[in-house]
Amino acid sequence: MEGITIKDGLKNMDFEKVTEMLSNAFWCKGIKVDEVIKGAENSALVVGVFIDTNQIGYARVISDKTRFAYILDVYVDESFRRKGLGQKMIQYILGHEELTDVYQWLLITKDAHGVYSKVGFDPVSRPLDWMEIRKDRPKRI
Repeated sequence: MEGITIKDGLKNMDFEKVTEMLSNAFWCKGIKVDEVIKGAENSALVVGVFIDTNQIGYARVISDKTRFAYILDVYVDESFRRKGLGQKMIQYILGHEELTDVYQWLLITKDAHGVYSKVGFDPVSRPLDWMEIRKDRPKRI
C-alpha cells in the first residue's frame, strides 16, 4: 500500500482517532480519551500506522527497556486489516532502538495468534509460572 508510514512518539498520535479505534476493541469497549492518553504517557513506546495523515493503527509498549517488554493495545482499523499492517507495527516495535536490550517480550491475544507467530512470538513456554491479579474493569459511561 502506498502512503503508509509508521511513526512513534506521543506528538505523532491522533488520540481522538486512537480512542475511537480502541473503544471498539473487545478488550477496552468504551474507553475514554483521558484513559488512552494516560496509558500512552506512561508507556515506553507508542506507535501508529498512518495513510498520509490519517491514523489507521496503534500499539504501545510497557517496558523497563532492559529485560522485559509487554506489547498491548495493538489495533488496525477494520477496513485496513489483512494487509500486514499489524505485523509491520510489531516489527517496528521489536526493532526500535530504545528496546534493543529487551530479551523477553510478552503480549496477550485472544484471536491473532497467526499474526504474532509470523513475527516470532510463540505460546508462553512455562504458562504455569505466570500469575496475575485480575480486578474488575472500571465502569465506563
